[in-house]
Amino acid sequence: MQNQLMKFGMPTLVELPSLEDHFVLAQKLGLDFIEVNMTYPQNQSERLQVDKIACLIAKYGIELTIHLDENLNVGDFNREIARVYTETVLTAVDLAKKLKIPVLNMHMAESVKISLPDRKLFLFEEYLDDYLHRLFAFRIACEKAICNNPIKICIENLGGFKSFHQKGIDLLLESPVFDLTMDIGHDYITQHADKKFILNRANRLSHFHIHDATEKNCHLALGQGEMDIEKDLELASQHGGCCVIEIKTVAALTESVAWLKEKKWLLNF
Repeated sequence: MQNQLMKFGMPTLVELPSLEDHFVLAQKLGLDFIEVNMTYPQNQSERLQVDKIACLIAKYGIELTIHLDENLNVGDFNREIARVYTETVLTAVDLAKKLKIPVLNMHMAESVKISLPDRKLFLFEEYLDDYLHRLFAFRIACEKAICNNPIKICIENLGGFKSFHQKGIDLLLESPVFDLTMDIGHDYITQHADKKFILNRANRLSHFHIHDATEKNCHLALGQGEMDIEKDLELASQHGGCCVIEIKTVAALTESVAWLKEKKWLLNF
């Protein structure tokens, strides 16, 4: 059932060489926003011109969200490495303030694993206090930078949160500047490893990544996998309804938008 408050966006696509190409496609497909992935070379802060982007937003009537660098590791034990990663987030926050971007999406970094004769251990788990200390410093820096601006840093599920991730996320969620992202395809392919954890904190769930999946394949066009996408869209509609159609090609994104329109989740115009 369509919810008029639902917003649908597209990710950064390798096929599209410029940011304006993304605006053109988003407008053509009737989407509301673009999630700019800061991992790509053309989206590095020194190459993004605020005035030019502001003109594109006004010209096409398309909003932006940000996907923070996928290598982000603000919990690194090396103080300088953690500081530099934190600075990249603060730079993105500054961009968000200037362009009225409401959401910055982030992943929790995986831990280095140590192989012992009888088991493998995660350094973030073994040295949990040090890990949480880094995350606390990151939280304070983000609170100070965001201040009273309507910006949320949303933490996305990926391959299944480890126990140290869960403790770290709860530490970050003590601050009002952090929320959660549910990636429904990642949730499916991990056999719902994070769903209970996320839904137990559903009051902090405000952003969604949507794509279809099978048992072994993710990021499929909507309607091309095994998932009950409409059930997940109903959940999204209850929690802000901000959905990135996280499909990796123009053709599959176009097919997914057609599926959403056929199912009446996205209006034809």
